[in-house]
Amino acid sequence: MLRAGLPLLVLLSLAALLWVGLGLNPRAIPSPLIDREAPAFHLPDLQDPTRTVSRDDLLGRVTVVNVWASWCTSCRQEHPVLQQLADRGVHLIGLNYKDDPAAARELLAEAGNPYARTARDGDGRAGIDWGVYATPETFVVDREGVVRHKHTGPLTAEIAREQILPLIRELEATP
Repeated sequence: MLRAGLPLLVLLSLAALLWVGLGLNPRAIPSPLIDREAPAFHLPDLQDPTRTVSRDDLLGRVTVVNVWASWCTSCRQEHPVLQQLADRGVHLIGLNYKDDPAAARELLAEAGNPYARTARDGDGRAGIDWGVYATPETFVVDREGVVRHKHTGPLTAEIAREQILPLIRELEATP
């Protein structure tokens, strides 16, 4: 009886693992930064390289940090959503990742610039500190500079409406 039941038990266990795995969101990549201070950075401003953008620019208000590049097709897809967030008063900081600065500035000139400031991460080291797997990635950082949310992949209007904006409202309401 045990000999006959063991293969069936193994098969049922594998089927259960497959069933659970199919229900997971492949874009939900956990971040060790959640509920921790945003990584320190000090990078040139894309628009004015004589100025710098740093972690201090994230403090004092809820901020959305968006990692993007002009060569990234998904970044171009999500750009209108970022512009809508900026139009609604969301404080956006861009982290331009491993990009040609001229191409990045050209994209912002053509498509609009939703970012209050954009840090130029030419060598990608800041991106490594932020745990960036690929562009685009988006982080929500609270007023104290603590990372509260990470989204991997392009933001859609639905994700902005159902996840990002409610979280921003919640964090803004927190004393």
